[in-house]
Amino acid sequence: MPQVPKTCPATGRPVSQDYLHTFDGHFVGTDGRTVLLRGVNLSGSSKAPVLQPSHVHHDFWSSAKAGGQSFVGRPLNLEDGSADAHLSRLRGWGFNVLRYPITWEALEHDGPGRYDYEFMDYTIRVLHKCKEYGFKVYIDPHQDVWSRFSGGSGAPYWTFPACGIDPEAFTATQAAILHCEYPNASTTPDPATLPSMLWTTNYSRLASQTMFTLFFGGKTFAPKCILDGINIQDYLQDHFIQAFGVLADRIRDVGGLLDDVVIGWDSMNEPSEGFIGHGDLSVYSTAQGSVLKKGSLPTPLQSFKLGMGVMQKVHNYTVGSFGSQHSGSVTIDPTGIRIWMDPSTESNGVHPKWGWKRSREWTLGTCTTFVMLLPLNRPGRLVPPTATRRSIHFLDGCFLPHLTDYITRIRAAHPSAIAFVQAPSLAIPPRVPESLLKGRGCHSTHYYDGLTLVTRRWQFFNADTLGIIRGEYISPILAARLGEWAIRTSFQTQLAALKSDSAQLGFPAAFVDEQPKPRRCYPTMVGEIGTPMDMDDKKAYDSTSNGHGIYSNQERALDASLNATDGPNVLNYTLWTYCPDNTHLWGDGWNNEDLSLWSADDVRGKLKNVEAVAGSPAAARASNITVGDIIISVRAFCRPYPVKVVGTPVDIQFDIRKASLKIKVHVTPADLRRETTATGGRAGEEGSSRDKGVNAREESALPTEIFIPLVHFASEGCVERSVADQEHGQRLYSENSDGVANVCETKSRNGSMVTLTSTGSKSPASGKVELIDTDGYTVQVKVSEGRVEIDEKEQRLRWYYAVPASGKKDLSIEVKRVRGAIDWDAVTRRSRSDGVWNGDLDETGTAEKSLEKGRRNG
Repeated sequence: MPQVPKTCPATGRPVSQDYLHTFDGHFVGTDGRTVLLRGVNLSGSSKAPVLQPSHVHHDFWSSAKAGGQSFVGRPLNLEDGSADAHLSRLRGWGFNVLRYPITWEALEHDGPGRYDYEFMDYTIRVLHKCKEYGFKVYIDPHQDVWSRFSGGSGAPYWTFPACGIDPEAFTATQAAILHCEYPNASTTPDPATLPSMLWTTNYSRLASQTMFTLFFGGKTFAPKCILDGINIQDYLQDHFIQAFGVLADRIRDVGGLLDDVVIGWDSMNEPSEGFIGHGDLSVYSTAQGSVLKKGSLPTPLQSFKLGMGVMQKVHNYTVGSFGSQHSGSVTIDPTGIRIWMDPSTESNGVHPKWGWKRSREWTLGTCTTFVMLLPLNRPGRLVPPTATRRSIHFLDGCFLPHLTDYITRIRAAHPSAIAFVQAPSLAIPPRVPESLLKGRGCHSTHYYDGLTLVTRRWQFFNADTLGIIRGEYISPILAARLGEWAIRTSFQTQLAALKSDSAQLGFPAAFVDEQPKPRRCYPTMVGEIGTPMDMDDKKAYDSTSNGHGIYSNQERALDASLNATDGPNVLNYTLWTYCPDNTHLWGDGWNNEDLSLWSADDVRGKLKNVEAVAGSPAAARASNITVGDIIISVRAFCRPYPVKVVGTPVDIQFDIRKASLKIKVHVTPADLRRETTATGGRAGEEGSSRDKGVNAREESALPTEIFIPLVHFASEGCVERSVADQEHGQRLYSENSDGVANVCETKSRNGSMVTLTSTGSKSPASGKVELIDTDGYTVQVKVSEGRVEIDEKEQRLRWYYAVPASGKKDLSIEVKRVRGAIDWDAVTRRSRSDGVWNGDLDETGTAEKSLEKGRRNG
């Protein structure tokens, strides 16, 4: 690892203690240690206002046309104390970073240039709360298929009439599939029947493709679409960029958040090219290999006719274990309904509500809009209306210019912001110049196990989805993977390929003497990764089913995905997602998705203000209320990992079935920390003038810190005490007379799960297995050199070793739980047989926990 600079490369100014550098393919702290960021998206429910989840039709259109609803309360309720419980729980699971989704609609729903400052100030309060719990945060300008009003999330309602479109006609024309109107708005909608992941087909439907074409390519493909004197492309982009710029300004002005908490800003979530770059529009595009074929699927030209109210017969697809299959045709009859606004909507081109002035050349209500938008030549190709008919490369010609404008505006408020660069899903990003990133960048990508996501089943076969999309196979059958080992290996290989895409970031703008300048290597963040929790027809939720409370398939699926981030990949990630208001019926409150790590429905009695107890098996969606509570996939996502490393982590191997961990690190003289304190002394040693670690035989002043979750490594005593305390009806969170939390309990504000009266410390000989037996842990530790400490309060193992004065060395550490993995199924069965939960709410709404002894035979 190169020596850490004391200044920010983007500004040249000195950096704060909590600042994170981005170089050598990693995040690096000011103390020189490599930092691995692992956390969660907070929250998927932020896609919609609190009272308007996607299945609710009441007030959907009327409130939108009146200026929309406030997003205050997304993602956390700051008034009832639950925010502390949620953040404490996340911290207790070992997470140190949050991806923070905010939609454009949340900032500017009331009209162009009318910002919701109340929501921005609320967001600042949430960020301060995140700071209290020690989280790093990066902001995500979230969208899916353009907007809530085209079946996804993101842009405000007024962007559609700005483009001459009436979104209330989307369902009739199938320009978009809307959850609250599915399957038909003219009859009684039944949103519960919306098939899984059907919303993704909106990326290939008229509404989304039109909006993205105008957003990224309006000046090229729709030069006559002028609003308030500027092209529709500039109009949309300027408002999008400025909305997030105003938010950044407001965060900057309050102080204490930028860099210390908010480390950077993602670019637009999962952007789409629309029609740009597509070939024959009379057939379904193969260029968008990542778009799901499911249900009725019109070609682009068919969608144009449907948008004009003309009946069409289109292909229909079903999805099974072997992917999408053509299953005949269906007829869509809009009955003359058009998506194009009536000219009478705007008197003299001025909108009565939103106030913009439309160019006379942009005529509403007829196909003239598409004559301008799509000047077609045979056999129906999208080409620019220019004499040269030049082709447009979306990533270089459309995406990168927008990215440049966006980063430039954000950096005006947050000069040292890390630019998280996110290209369209699974696409290789364009070459992003170093002159734009200025040493502050990160490759941002997403990865999902698509087959499990769509089928809601974990199966013995899968496929190399990324390889198929990137054309690595002459036949999709060659991408098939059979057996769990092959599947896990494939996932890890796919993530390695995505990680290698980071090489596209940081290209020099020019060459000097025909030799390329040294190029900075940027880290990769997997911004979204996860698995559905409602697998196998929601059997785990059904109290009458034999599968009730059994989440083994969810655990296997999620472990396979997160295992792929380990190994030699050693990736940063933020799981999708954590939704404080998730329910079993409606999942995450958006398009029938259910990926939240936590659900209020798994907390019996709907408890509030409860924190995670690591000694319980239900440290996930059941919040560890009792050992008998439902287990979800906590073991899969509450994983051990090196949080801060002296050197560079090169390999992580965690076996969930054996509760064993092995980490390898690479250490060089550059990892020696040489800074001295202001008094000239060594950190922690007043009056000392010795440089840190100059003697190679002296151990590092700082340790490598490894998160060791009790859910995997707890001692038998810790587990038994948890069971005993709960069976006797004792409160899980009690304090002694000195205010110190008891072992295997927590009341601490930092989310720690266990507090020790002392810290266990061992110095095992090189290569020798040492037993560490404390109140909370009974583990075997083997190190290649150095000594270790166990800090149960933080669930951290601290590993101290020497940094070489010259050369390099590779070190390793192994941690195994004595007696192997905890059999939480057996613990749960014991608890269920011994007691029955009885949780009633008191007058304040806080649950008083009691455990009523049950009759074993009835």
